[in-house]
Amino acid sequence: MLKNKKAFWIWMVLSLFIIAMIYRGSAMPYSQQDIQPFLRAHFQWTSETFPHISFNYSGEQITSADPYAFFEFAVRKASHVMEYMLLTFMLINMFMTTILPRFFCYLFGPGAALCYSFFDEYHQTFIAGRTGHLIDSLTFDLSGMILAMILVFLLDLYFKLLYTGSGHHHSSSRPRPRHAHSEG
Repeated sequence: MLKNKKAFWIWMVLSLFIIAMIYRGSAMPYSQQDIQPFLRAHFQWTSETFPHISFNYSGEQITSADPYAFFEFAVRKASHVMEYMLLTFMLINMFMTTILPRFFCYLFGPGAALCYSFFDEYHQTFIAGRTGHLIDSLTFDLSGMILAMILVFLLDLYFKLLYTGSGHHHSSSRPRPRHAHSEG
């Protein structure tokens, strides 16, 4: 059951829009998403441009010694965080328009986003030049989901305090009495 049918459908449409954008990006071959040629054409970076960082990510060596690949990796993973933060934000708000207790909204929003994240990584295994990595779902995507939960919680808390708290209680809608000031 819905508490606010109109808001539910607005959040649903926004969620589906983000899902469509994620799907579209994942369905695109890597060769069409490669930003390294653009970076090489516009920036003169060397292995000294970034602090030395080197790590293994899902069997691949990521290192700042190749600054263009390193920067692209950072941009791609940051986009994972952002897109799943947006999706989770919208899903939690969609669930909040239902009669579900708030606690479940905070679980079902990220739960649905995580399920889609798993599907999306699986889907990428069928796309030329792409590889689906479960680690993306469990690190960057999940980080975005957690950030969305924190953001919704803080906004929820802010509006709760704004409308019900901070020492200003208005229990009725009648005007407050004015105090007559006498000059004397």
